[in-house]
Amino acid sequence: MEKKKLNLLRHDPWLEPFAAAIEGRHEDVLRVLTRITENTDGSLVRFASAYEYYGLHKLPDDKGWVFREYAPNATAIYLTGTFNDWSRDQAYALYPLGNGVWEAHFGPEMIHNGDLFKLLMEWAGGSGERIPAYARRVVQDENTKIFSAQVYAPENPYRFKINNFRPDTRPLLIYECHIGMAQDREGVGSYEEFRTNTLPRIAADGYNAIQIMAIQEHPYYGSFGYHVSSFYAASSRFGTPDELKHLIDDAHALGIAVIMDIVHSHAVKNEVEGLGRFDGSPDLYFYGDSRREHPAWDSLLFDYGKDNTLHFLLSNCRFWLEEYKFDGFRFDGVTSMLYYDHGLGKAFGSYDDYYDGNQDTNALTYLTLANILIHDVNPDAITIAEEMSGMPGLAVKFEDGGIGFDYRMAMGVPDYWIKLIKEKRDEDWHPTSIFWELTNRRADEKTISYCESHDQALVGDKTIIFRLIDKEMYWHMMTGDDNGIVARGMALHKMIRLVTIATINGGYLNFMGNEFGHPEWIDFPREGNGWSYKYARRQWDLVDREDLKYKFLNRFDNDMVKLVSSVYNFQASPVRKLWEKDDDQVLAFMRGDLLFVFNWNPARSFADYGFLAPAGEYEVVLDSDSPAFGGFGLVDDGVRHFTSPDPLYSPSGKGWLKMYLPARSAQVLRIVRTKTPLTKNVNAEVADDRKLREFE
Repeated sequence: MEKKKLNLLRHDPWLEPFAAAIEGRHEDVLRVLTRITENTDGSLVRFASAYEYYGLHKLPDDKGWVFREYAPNATAIYLTGTFNDWSRDQAYALYPLGNGVWEAHFGPEMIHNGDLFKLLMEWAGGSGERIPAYARRVVQDENTKIFSAQVYAPENPYRFKINNFRPDTRPLLIYECHIGMAQDREGVGSYEEFRTNTLPRIAADGYNAIQIMAIQEHPYYGSFGYHVSSFYAASSRFGTPDELKHLIDDAHALGIAVIMDIVHSHAVKNEVEGLGRFDGSPDLYFYGDSRREHPAWDSLLFDYGKDNTLHFLLSNCRFWLEEYKFDGFRFDGVTSMLYYDHGLGKAFGSYDDYYDGNQDTNALTYLTLANILIHDVNPDAITIAEEMSGMPGLAVKFEDGGIGFDYRMAMGVPDYWIKLIKEKRDEDWHPTSIFWELTNRRADEKTISYCESHDQALVGDKTIIFRLIDKEMYWHMMTGDDNGIVARGMALHKMIRLVTIATINGGYLNFMGNEFGHPEWIDFPREGNGWSYKYARRQWDLVDREDLKYKFLNRFDNDMVKLVSSVYNFQASPVRKLWEKDDDQVLAFMRGDLLFVFNWNPARSFADYGFLAPAGEYEVVLDSDSPAFGGFGLVDDGVRHFTSPDPLYSPSGKGWLKMYLPARSAQVLRIVRTKTPLTKNVNAEVADDRKLREFE
């Protein structure tokens, strides 16, 4: 019987020369899945339960505690902490159970809620203090700056009120955020501050998901959370585990999904705080050879070919889903995982670059297993790959031959906007290029489109608004101040965002504060800035002030998001290009009954500008030039627009729509009465396009 071809290969014939590699990675997953679940009756969910066994657990009926750790290279392990004056106490010794597992039982009087502790790990030729690998709470002493695990067993733990939340992904509108810098004051924000102050803002802004950075514990705040030390501990610098649960519960009550920025691509090198030489060996979870350290990130690389690494990381995925009710993950650094050379210095200009023997098959297997597991635990979970190489099949289901992510980040889009702003004159912003860049994607994979994320807001880079307006933001953002540079920057800021969200095929992402053009970069406290928190915060007062123009950008973003989210399954509707003319710099396209029209021209406004559109009557539903958004109000938004018939195109249901298009402006119209159905014969549309080219 002939083997059935995977859908990934059926849908993309250009992948046929690489069928063996694609089918091979599919078989690898099936083989590893069978092996690791042979003792769990084939259940990957049961396999991913390490956190239920390892770590510190309180026994029922106040019978004390049990602690377990996996440390095959250890010769002796002691629990040491505030309960025994940090001593090497035989009463707190662990005993080997075999196969690298160590265990100890303690009476209820030996350990108490709030106690600090570590492991005193001994191995042949050495010893050292270690934080348990499965520690669920790790705190830092304010004076000594030393990290320790902490017993967290409150008498009245937080109880979730929302237990059946389902994310709204039609479309998915993500607000990327960081708990510690989400407040006005100079300092580290808290889960509670975010829950009470920032969440209501996000709900009012219309986003239906938050993507939270820096949740997993990390010793260096300035790493933005990407050098993780304790994978099972929610960062204590923001508050307690219960406070994070309360935040997530409140988000769900507001209809907001909570996505976690999870880091499984590498780990911090620290040995006392992290897993570096946890039991004295360099390769417990990581490579032990030349591949151990990332050449660019100064961090350690997981060996995904080890079953204990799979056990640790897959269990970590399940832990955050079940313990905290996160709705999914944005996997960081996926490109680095996929390739032996981490994708460094490679252009990925053809399919050959993806299948040249540089693929890390173990990492591919892990990522696929992670996606299978996550969707087994929660079928409604969201998984997003931060991946820049364009690996085919990344956001295709496993059964179809893919790796199983729901979405991939459209990382080329922010790069495109930066390049356009930096390198092109306004006169050279061509709609053909803009439209192609925003719609050039694989038809079988959903993407998260975005103009900018936290990456563009960091010191060393610039946000879009800062690139457009720069220092003028400090002097000319008062309402009534008619500054040409500011007017240009605000106009383009709105247009860039609108055209990006209008062309999504999966979701849209915005980083905290960028919706209103937050004026300054992000710079975490470090030696180079005197350990200052001045730029590690968000200045919400700017958008709240009536005398500043930030309110206009925020209002436009709100209405833009509201418009897109009001159309059910907006992201799945076809993007139908109606008009693009580079010499005029005009672009028009439709999605469902919404017509998007952009005039990128910096100097020319057009009266009665005509282009072909579905015949009917249109109303204006969004106008970037409206005074409500800080514009000049050159368009009467109350005027209805009617198409004019043309014998050449009327049979196919099209007519000429004539509009006034102010320079540097965008309008969205809704068709309120149509003469023909919006969906029609594709061949007729192709014929129309041919006629139009001849007419031009």
